[in-house]
Amino acid sequence: MPRLARLDATEVLHHVMGRGIEKAEIFLNDTDRNDFINRLSALAQANAMEIYAWALIPNHFHLLCKTKNYPLASSMRKLLTGYVVNFNRRHRRHGHLFQNRYKSIVCQEDAYLKELVRYIHLNLLRAGMVKDIKGLNRSPWSGHSALMGKVKRPWQNTGYALSFFGNQSNAQTNYMHYVKEGIDKGHRPELVGGGLIRSMGGWSEVLASRRRGEREPADQRILGDGDFVTQIITGLDDLVKKNLRLSGQRIAIKALAKIVCKKYDVSEMELRSGSRRNTVVQARRAISWIGVRELGYSGADVARYLGVTNSCVTRMLSTGVKPDINDIVLEL
Repeated sequence: MPRLARLDATEVLHHVMGRGIEKAEIFLNDTDRNDFINRLSALAQANAMEIYAWALIPNHFHLLCKTKNYPLASSMRKLLTGYVVNFNRRHRRHGHLFQNRYKSIVCQEDAYLKELVRYIHLNLLRAGMVKDIKGLNRSPWSGHSALMGKVKRPWQNTGYALSFFGNQSNAQTNYMHYVKEGIDKGHRPELVGGGLIRSMGGWSEVLASRRRGEREPADQRILGDGDFVTQIITGLDDLVKKNLRLSGQRIAIKALAKIVCKKYDVSEMELRSGSRRNTVVQARRAISWIGVRELGYSGADVARYLGVTNSCVTRMLSTGVKPDINDIVLEL
């Protein structure tokens, strides 16, 4: 199934995760970890995002942040691309480091920030990187030590995160108690993905709701209740709404191609023939842009339909100049 487009909503909470390709380690030593942390710090100091929680595990990372002056995609591209270049240079390797693209989930802040801060920081304990809560307090490889005042991270917004745990005099104590309570909860799959089952607390609640004739909006890229899902979706443009499972299946590439061919007055056969005629090239570029940037298909999906290479689709998208697609969008 084609992957969904991201919800790059601003001023909302995002839980971001990235894993090494084929479960390979992405942090081999302290130099790697410090390089990644310095890049996080630069993003926070540039007001690209506010960072509340983070954890560096040998083969993956977690980040809880709120986007500010830049889209999440722009910040993550800057963070990960720069890190991979340096990592490959340091370890004399080539090629991809991360498994596919990073995963990002829009989260309901008032309902989930506390739980996510705890869950993310306890990753170090679950992964065996520290032996106990005292080791977690001292470890420099998550945001927990900054919240406890053991490691100075002026770029991490510890004040806001701690405000969810009480006033200035007791917030750290309450947070520490809350973290200890979470140790026995283990892995929490409901916190690393959105959706109706997760948001409502399991199938029993979903079924009970359906028996009452109630239907809660849900989307796998959103962790939150129905009202929050609706709020996020309302802020999206009509094209992205078409891509949500709420409003039905995403338009197929072939159906998109028919609309584009009509606009550019080319046949589907010519579109997929390898013709270099300017109008045909423009039609392919429009399909690539809408398919990848707006509908969330992979470049490989679009390339397979067009009968071109993946790199060809990448080149069509890399110009940075958006084609005139407004009238095409209205027909989707």
